[in-house]
Amino acid sequence: MLRLVRRLAILSAINLAFSGAPLPAQSSPGSPDQSTPAQSPVTGQQPAQQPGTLPEQPAPSGSATPKDAKKDTGKPISQADIHNASLWRDPGNISAKDLFYGEGGKDAQPVAPFKFVSEDMNGTNPKFDVKDATGKKWRVKLAEEARPEVVASRLLWAVGYYVNDDYLLHVATIQGLDIKRGTNLVHNGQQVLDARFERKADNNTKIAIWEWKTNPFRDTREFNGLRVMMAVLNNWDLKDANNAVYTDKKTGRQTFLVSDIGATFATNSLQASRAKDKGNVDSYVASKFITGTTPTTVDFGTPSAPTGLLLKSAGVLAANYIQRRGYDWIGQDIPREDARWIGSMLGQLSHEQLVDAFRAGNFPPESIDQYVSTLESRIAQLKAL
Repeated sequence: MLRLVRRLAILSAINLAFSGAPLPAQSSPGSPDQSTPAQSPVTGQQPAQQPGTLPEQPAPSGSATPKDAKKDTGKPISQADIHNASLWRDPGNISAKDLFYGEGGKDAQPVAPFKFVSEDMNGTNPKFDVKDATGKKWRVKLAEEARPEVVASRLLWAVGYYVNDDYLLHVATIQGLDIKRGTNLVHNGQQVLDARFERKADNNTKIAIWEWKTNPFRDTREFNGLRVMMAVLNNWDLKDANNAVYTDKKTGRQTFLVSDIGATFATNSLQASRAKDKGNVDSYVASKFITGTTPTTVDFGTPSAPTGLLLKSAGVLAANYIQRRGYDWIGQDIPREDARWIGSMLGQLSHEQLVDAFRAGNFPPESIDQYVSTLESRIAQLKAL
């Protein structure tokens, strides 16, 4: 009798999730919403100067100059404010890239000693700002996302996408450390382990976020390639708030990037345990990759709605399910040729380079072997499409 009651409760919760709440502000390709035209935002624009980049054009009348760019409000960038924008650039010689030190290189690493500046209370992971011995400012992140985020940044950078300079410090001493979140991760009052240090490129200022469904690169090869990369990494946390638009104060160039990539290298979706859905090699190895193909398109397992979480909670976490069920389209109906294009670039990375990427995230050797083996299998599947 109790089992029957529990099943009825779960079915009721699922029914409520599907019928009683609106979808998030995400839509599938070819499924126009009522406020946005069905055609791609780039329709009618002149061809880009280079792949992944919109034609250079002056800033709209009345908009801020690069030096006077408005402070980030956390809102999506408006179509009128987009100019000189870039999502991707030619990565050059991929096989020669250093995936241990990444885009910043060895010389740009954070330099001890570090001084605490302030705590950032946004997001789910403990974060705070520090200054290093050279006066450079870094955003430090602790907990489950720190290690996979560094690896994800290496791979995205390797194939031409924009990332911040990320480094993983196994041990870091922060003078004057004073945080409210993550105190259990602090040793001797000022020492942290496996901390991600992130720094924006010089002269870059965040001005807004960008939306998956209404960005100026929609339906381009480079945008579809980014969707594939999210599946390769198993990045299931694809909220628009995790995307950023930066502007270069000197040139006015706007760069579009996925700025929060810590929910990677584990499962296809949100789980009840953070230890299983971020940086968990067993979850990554067991997860789905390509879930379906047609003669022209391919579907991926990431992102997927957290149905298991909904069932395990007997509907209590229905809100989480509802929030994320509208992201599935990002991994579906991707042109095979665009997925194969990403595979061809990833295929230029050697086994040693892939190992270096995970070494940069300070994963243990046994985990690195499993990660790289799975990643190489995924690359082979993309190349074979």
